[in-house]
Amino acid sequence: MSHSPSALKRNLIVLHLTVFVWGFTGILGALISISATQLVWYRVLIAFISLYLYFKSTKTVLKISLNAFLKLFFTGAIVGAHWILFFQSIKSSTVSVTLVCLSSLTLFTAILEPLLNRQKISKLEIFTGLAIISGIYLIFEFESRFTLGIILGLTSALCASIFSIINSKQIKNRDASIISFYELIGAWVWISIFLFATNGFNSQMKLNSIDLIYLVILGTICTSVAYVAGVSVMKYLSAFRVALITNLEPVYGIILAFLFFGKREQMTAGFYAGAAIILSAIFIYPFIKNRLSRKRISKTQPLV
Repeated sequence: MSHSPSALKRNLIVLHLTVFVWGFTGILGALISISATQLVWYRVLIAFISLYLYFKSTKTVLKISLNAFLKLFFTGAIVGAHWILFFQSIKSSTVSVTLVCLSSLTLFTAILEPLLNRQKISKLEIFTGLAIISGIYLIFEFESRFTLGIILGLTSALCASIFSIINSKQIKNRDASIISFYELIGAWVWISIFLFATNGFNSQMKLNSIDLIYLVILGTICTSVAYVAGVSVMKYLSAFRVALITNLEPVYGIILAFLFFGKREQMTAGFYAGAAIILSAIFIYPFIKNRLSRKRISKTQPLV
């Protein structure tokens, strides 16, 4: 993956801004009163409608092959599951717990990406993964009252890792906004089927004015705009690098949670120790990897 330094820098900035917006989704999820599944149903509906209006205004051609549509449609089921698990984790624990659990995205990507691409898992990635596991273990030990929320958060991260790897391949063949549009449609259809089967379309689906405002922000800025931006950078950045930067989401999100909810977001010392281990592993990884890459290149360069 070879791109100009300016393109890489621009896409890194876009990704950081996108991750900050994603960090804010946790705040909105805690503020919206309806269930996690109903919340995501509205979120995805607003998101793909806003994307469709954007396509109509820009006269974007939406036609894709049936094979491509089916791939994106079924990937949408994983996207929808990720969001439902994410918001249910918040409602079962706190924004801080959920966002730190989402950091395990790096662990899952480090394992799954080389396996799916038939590559060897490096020792550095195994070490990073073990550090993340130890941090998660600490959080489990000290925040056992949030066990359900932690499990949901980890499962949400697994789903995010899977669709991130899928999208890193899809982006090579089609535009990010097209990928996002069809995956959002897929997510909405699968969630609709689930709600219909479980009698989820009931009186509790009715929104008050505050929930509606939050959902519009969530569906447009935090979903359609941010999701397209998050997918588009994959043309320039690897899925693992995207996963690493995405792990700034808990940092941004925890800061925002303190600003919005104060004492409600205060955790035990064990939680912060576990979070520190996870985030340290995530941020140290790229520096070590770059250093090893430089050494490898210097060894292969011919002597002049």
